Amino acid sequence: MGKVGNSRSVQSNQAGIHPDLDACVRKHLKGGFRRPIAEHTARAFDELVQRIAPSSYGLILDSGCGVGESTLALAQQYPNHWVIGVDQSAKRLAKNAEISEANSPLWQNENALLLRADCVDLWRLARRAGWQLDKHFLLYPNPWPKKRHLHRRWHGHPVFADFLALGGDMELRSNWPTYLQEMQRALELAGRTPSAMEPMSVSEDTALTPFERKYHCSGQALYRLCCTLDG
Repeated sequence: MGKVGNSRSVQSNQAGIHPDLDACVRKHLKGGFRRPIAEHTARAFDELVQRIAPSSYGLILDSGCGVGESTLALAQQYPNHWVIGVDQSAKRLAKNAEISEANSPLWQNENALLLRADCVDLWRLARRAGWQLDKHFLLYPNPWPKKRHLHRRWHGHPVFADFLALGGDMELRSNWPTYLQEMQRALELAGRTPSAMEPMSVSEDTALTPFERKYHCSGQALYRLCCTLDG
């Protein structure tokens, strides 16, 4: 018998796409993000580059990977790629029993890498290094649902231009349809052609992340948005 979830659906005081979305996205597409790079992320990125440099594998990012369950699953699906799971919490990353903790911000299991770093800074460093991704996964939860939090959602953040520049086939999953609708609009403003947002059907066994499993078991609707970011 399957698990019964008790996760609450997203609550927001925002109805539909944020009225300031277009202006926010256009502003961030014009100007660069000048915040200094955090030293710990710079060190982590340097270690990551040294680890993957000898290989000809393609690159896949699993941004905000949490405990890294999705990273390991994706690494099995794409054996000729480095699948890099990034999360800012060492505590979350260390919960994955299949990853051996080392005295560094980086854990490795075959072609899966888990990196303790800030996605905002990592994306900027990767862009400076000329990275071009094959795939980029954003698998829950961002979404900062309060109306005043638009600038914290990935499409409303100043780092959005760096995210786009990394290219690849993006897949975004969420249980908050407004989040995907806003991302879809932001991608269109950036000259990309996203797919239509579509509902997802998963099971406990096929869920890629603990969040996806929890939302499914709670009876929540799940959605996916895909887009080729190469501009």
